[in-house]
Amino acid sequence: MAEQKKFVPFVSSETNMAEFTIRALLIGLVLAVVLGAANAYLGLKAGMTIAATYPAAVIGMAIIKLFKGTILEENFARTVGSIGESIAAGAIFTLPAFFIAGIWDPFFTPGNYVISAAIMFAGGVLGIMFVALLRRVMVEDVELPFPESVAAAEIHKAGQHGGSGSKFLFSAMGVGALIQALGQFKLFATSADGLLSLSKGNILFRSPDVSPAYMGVGYIIGPRLASLNFSGGVIAWGLLAPMIAYFKFGNTPMEGHDYAGTIIQVWRDYVRPIAIGGMLVGAAFTLWRMRKNLIAGISRSIGDVKKAASGTHDVDRIEKDIAFKWVLIGILFTAVLTFIIYEFFAQDILAALVATVVMIVAGFFFAAVSGYLVGIIGSSNNPISGLTLSTLVIAALLMVILGMTGTQGVAAVLGVAAVVCVSAAVAGEMLQDLKAGHILGGTPWKMQIGDLIGVAVSAAVMFIPLIILHEGDIKMGGTGFGGEKLPAPQASLMAILSKGIVAGEMEWILIFTGMLMGVGFILMNIKSPMLVSVGMYLPLGTTFAIFVGGMIKGAVEMVNAKRKFNDAQKSRVENTGILLAAGLIAGEALIGLLFAGFAFFEISLFHIFETPNFYLSLIVFAIIAWYLIKIPVKNAGRPDDPAPPQVSM
Repeated sequence: MAEQKKFVPFVSSETNMAEFTIRALLIGLVLAVVLGAANAYLGLKAGMTIAATYPAAVIGMAIIKLFKGTILEENFARTVGSIGESIAAGAIFTLPAFFIAGIWDPFFTPGNYVISAAIMFAGGVLGIMFVALLRRVMVEDVELPFPESVAAAEIHKAGQHGGSGSKFLFSAMGVGALIQALGQFKLFATSADGLLSLSKGNILFRSPDVSPAYMGVGYIIGPRLASLNFSGGVIAWGLLAPMIAYFKFGNTPMEGHDYAGTIIQVWRDYVRPIAIGGMLVGAAFTLWRMRKNLIAGISRSIGDVKKAASGTHDVDRIEKDIAFKWVLIGILFTAVLTFIIYEFFAQDILAALVATVVMIVAGFFFAAVSGYLVGIIGSSNNPISGLTLSTLVIAALLMVILGMTGTQGVAAVLGVAAVVCVSAAVAGEMLQDLKAGHILGGTPWKMQIGDLIGVAVSAAVMFIPLIILHEGDIKMGGTGFGGEKLPAPQASLMAILSKGIVAGEMEWILIFTGMLMGVGFILMNIKSPMLVSVGMYLPLGTTFAIFVGGMIKGAVEMVNAKRKFNDAQKSRVENTGILLAAGLIAGEALIGLLFAGFAFFEISLFHIFETPNFYLSLIVFAIIAWYLIKIPVKNAGRPDDPAPPQVSM
């Protein structure tokens, strides 16, 4: 058998190059907070997040080049900068559930902030400690392609030769911020609706929201997935809500509402629980389809610890992880911290001990599984919410067996789910960045220490954008988490499940009906039953705007075909489009947080029009469509230009 060729990184192990520097750390920390806040905004409103590795790579590279920094500094800044998205994902999937379940009302108190920061910090540290155990085995596994890691590494390599897409990302951030600001100042209407009244019954029609972020999401996920998401909106708002409203209320609206308000309330009270049933089946089906990879990840993880523990004396710089003894100390510290949190929630030592054991075991297995899945399909497609739901159900059943009921039991269950969710999200993102660092020649222990600092900072500040969005929505007439403007679908699902199992408040008939609907979706060979069910749960204006973004991406693909672009040109169009879409998302999210902050602090703003016209909004849609089609196609390049690294998000 031929000897396997030794891997050679871009920067050799013997090279002494600046890496863990103050400027790289500060840039990474700022990116972690900014990209984390942007993803918190997007996830609470649309139920989705975008992978932060690519934007962090582009922005970090652009800034560090100004200081004439090294490629390893760029790698380090990207690693620290992308971890904020993982903390945000864990936070938005679970923390709003404490409010929706009625445990944290009001959402903000100093105590709730401390508990939230402790949950995020514990989960983040746990994920990094487990990754330190598993890194060597996973990043060196030739069977794991790590597609997004390879693409991120190629971006850094291309930057050494002058290639950079930062101008597209930053310009799109400006466009997204400007459109969001003009909408807040009421230059144009951000949505419109109308009631179609027939001889019997009514149907509420809604326009797509004027949202660069939602359209950017649709562009990134493409026309097929955007259509699936929108089909859920059509089912919810075109079939179920008007039908239930007709049979329950006829032509007489419910007390305190007009008929449009009646349909909206029916959607909240009846359609959403049905959608949750569909989401449950969708999550289970997603895990089932990945069962071979999941089983492989779990079975490998047990043996990987022994291999990792026996290989701690490598002398190569590019193979040095955090020392094994410090990893064990970190896991022990996390266990103690989470035990204190769970005992605070449950007020029961045995229940807290059981919850801690469940958290450690589930956290380890799901961190390994998360990293394994990221190695195959990338972090963008990592089913974190499905893994978290599995943990939540197990923890809830154990709490019932232990006799824990009511608010204390529900809080303990959500606490377990929150720590595991953050841990799995951080582990997947961390392994993705470590693989990119492995290709580039980064030092693992420095990246891991950088991420520990990033986790600490993100955990300390991530509660702030949640407070601003929640309280800002309430002060603007909304209901906060779980309402129309901040639906937080994953958190709502976890709140309802935990209350249903532990407190016995499950709306079983509606949940079960939704589960049967999900089975029907599977029998129809629908690609993503989960995405359809999420579309049912979200407001129609949100799914409609995502659909519009998907159609714009479809138009770009048609232009590619019409102009007969080759694969290299299509890759350049794809990469430029993703950068623009990511910029639109980040720009709207940051300005959206700013205006939510104005509402939070009760700062009054002027309005250009008190009743803005929606026809102006059509011009905005046309501008965004032109922007997302014209710029990528214009930068397709010549047929003989070399192909760029292919990036997905």
